[in-house]
Amino acid sequence: MLSYWNDYPTIQNKLQAVCSLIEDQLEVRNKEIQETLIEFANSGGKYLRPAYFLFFTELGESSKQNQKQLTQIAASIEILHMATLIHDDIIDDSPLRRGNTTVQSRYGKDIAVYAGDLLFTQFFDLLTQSMNGSPYLEINATSMKRLLLGELDQMHSRFNRQETVEDYLSSINGKTAELFWLACIQGAHFGKTSEEIESLSGEIGRDIGLAFQIYDDILDYTAKQHVLQKPILEDLAQGVYTLPLILANQEHPEVFAPYLDKEKDLSLEDAQQVAKLVVTYDGVKKAKEFAHSYTERALQKIAQLPECQAKDGITRLTKQLLQRAF
Repeated sequence: MLSYWNDYPTIQNKLQAVCSLIEDQLEVRNKEIQETLIEFANSGGKYLRPAYFLFFTELGESSKQNQKQLTQIAASIEILHMATLIHDDIIDDSPLRRGNTTVQSRYGKDIAVYAGDLLFTQFFDLLTQSMNGSPYLEINATSMKRLLLGELDQMHSRFNRQETVEDYLSSINGKTAELFWLACIQGAHFGKTSEEIESLSGEIGRDIGLAFQIYDDILDYTAKQHVLQKPILEDLAQGVYTLPLILANQEHPEVFAPYLDKEKDLSLEDAQQVAKLVVTYDGVKKAKEFAHSYTERALQKIAQLPECQAKDGITRLTKQLLQRAF
């Protein structure tokens, strides 16, 4: 993971401290579970959310910042993200995550549920240590609720061929963009920036999160499994209809109906055919246009941040992350 940050040495060093703190937080009596959680924490995730948090703290008065507090908050963000991924894998019955066997696949759903729950408690433990008395304690709790509601919205809409672009955006606004929003806005807050920069930072995080999730959903239709590091077309098989399919289906429902009518009985061959049709009927192309628009919005708002080394890093990271080639 840390090699991803070779071009950002200041952030890389801070993320090393975050990784160490997360490992300390994952100590439990069951050493096998502990090793699995630590392996999961270090198994290919880029720590994007804590990295954005740390970048945005550098927009403010660095001499007045409590680095221990910032490390705790950054770690809490990643731990919350990890908890949601473990629970996602339980719901989706996913065998792979980041190219590795999932916790639920290795140990069963019961242990995976408890492991995810443990991470939620560690999230709040770090919050109470780092921001007791701060309004951001309540803001974090609200963000966690919005994140979970986004996941519930996605579950509720499974196999729903009438799902609209607005429904999709509402769901990913909660399940993905919320955590990027939280990372950026509270980075600016605890970095002691102005209220205007704090609000702008949250808007930037929201746009980054939306673009990031759309690109991730495009990959499900374009990437090979070794690149995706999870089973291809998994969302489609689970009845989760993401933006590329929604856009293609709303223009040509008669083409997709014979396949989507099968719902849970959709075969791998059927799913592969759907993926081809999504490309043929411009679902991927149109989804890229959505992702590009959110990327440009984020970059235009980043340009409004005060001139400093952190702004340059935020700009470079966002371009590296979102200006993807397929």
